[in-house]
Amino acid sequence: MSDVMVDVRDVQKSFLSNRSGAASLKTLLLWWERKKKLETIEVLKGVSFQVHKGECLALIGRNGAGKSTLLALVARVYKPNGGTVQTFGRVAPLLELGAGFHPDLSGTENVLFNAMMLGLSRKQARERVDKIVEFSEIGPHINAPVRTYSSGMQARLGFAVAVNVDADILIVDEVLAVGDLAFEKKCIEYMEGFKAAGGAILFVSHNMDSVQRFADRAIWLEDGVAVADGKPADVIPKYRDTLLAPRG
Repeated sequence: MSDVMVDVRDVQKSFLSNRSGAASLKTLLLWWERKKKLETIEVLKGVSFQVHKGECLALIGRNGAGKSTLLALVARVYKPNGGTVQTFGRVAPLLELGAGFHPDLSGTENVLFNAMMLGLSRKQARERVDKIVEFSEIGPHINAPVRTYSSGMQARLGFAVAVNVDADILIVDEVLAVGDLAFEKKCIEYMEGFKAAGGAILFVSHNMDSVQRFADRAIWLEDGVAVADGKPADVIPKYRDTLLAPRG
């Protein structure tokens, strides 16, 4: 039996954007009438990789390289324009701070809603509320509207939900950077146990020390292309060298 949990093959993703930043439909229609074309931005240009059971794969690269878009494709937030993305097991994505939270609902209400969105039944979600709240360390704030939460509190709550839905694949996009060091340590310890139990982790980070310490593999993305894939100790120095060199 294959131990592949995530299988990404020749994935391409592009978005349409007007070059002047026109935001409204009315403005866009006026541009269309003037025969000004939309610009196609190619974010990913044929990326392939697999993540196996018990493996942590880190995506590294400059801002705009396509890292977060790739995570969103694996999480089924986007569909690729070309290629295929397959996941084998339940996916728990933690892609964007506060994503999926309704600002006017309490923390408890958001926990229930998000847990069910990630595949738990209403009964299962209710049974795990206390455990999720305990992990988040939010305390009495759990009954306040999420719009009153700090960025760190939102990160805590989002991570607490994601790790309590019996996931097989955990997807994390830099959100731990807003938490305090103690909570970050707690999350890293959880992810180490998750990986040891056979879970697969795909994460984005600009903290190369974290990638070096935690990831089994690293893929360096540059302008939508995977330019290196291997052990962090081999990939990170190549990436760092480019950060010091001027871009042509």
